[in-house]
Amino acid sequence: MSRGGAPGGVGRRIVGGRAPRPTFLIVCEGSRTEPQYFRAFKLPSVQVIGTGKNTRSLVDHAIREKEARDHYDHYWCVFDRDSFPAQNFNAALQKASSAGFQVAYSNEAFEIWYLLHFEFFVSGVDRRLYRDKLTRRLGRPYEKNDDRIFESLWDRQTQAIQNARKLLAEYPNHNPEQDNPSTTVHLLVEQLRELLAPVPAQR
Repeated sequence: MSRGGAPGGVGRRIVGGRAPRPTFLIVCEGSRTEPQYFRAFKLPSVQVIGTGKNTRSLVDHAIREKEARDHYDHYWCVFDRDSFPAQNFNAALQKASSAGFQVAYSNEAFEIWYLLHFEFFVSGVDRRLYRDKLTRRLGRPYEKNDDRIFESLWDRQTQAIQNARKLLAEYPNHNPEQDNPSTTVHLLVEQLRELLAPVPAQR
């Protein structure tokens, strides 16, 4: 499998002839689904933590992890709208951002990112329907912690990024807690894809 990355974005100062890989700490709401996906990039400079927490306790936990691991270049928090009461979701986004995190969120659930690998759509999808939709598109039963999902979707990842960008553009008055469906997972995926590119030598 060839995993090429796009240029630019997360580069660092070149030292000793080669640019060191930027380091990432990714703190996920889920204990399996999201961590499993991001670990599948197999990037040694990326640390992924699955918390099994939700609502504001997740953001509080992520902040504690950041304070304890303050040597990373990039900090990301990954969580879904479906775990937050409506009035708390935007507040959680703001709190994470104020603490120095970028947020890869999904409204309603992480599986919206998977579905965007197959099609673009703007109609809200109840999270209970994600499994049936993914089963039809994958041609096999989709399970929540499918350990083959990353490989199954890899060749469609560029399409998913394009669809996710287009979807966000559908909301000129952006309000994450109300924008269903929407996701910013592609922003994190784009940065991780850059790490898959060969390290350039200094000229």
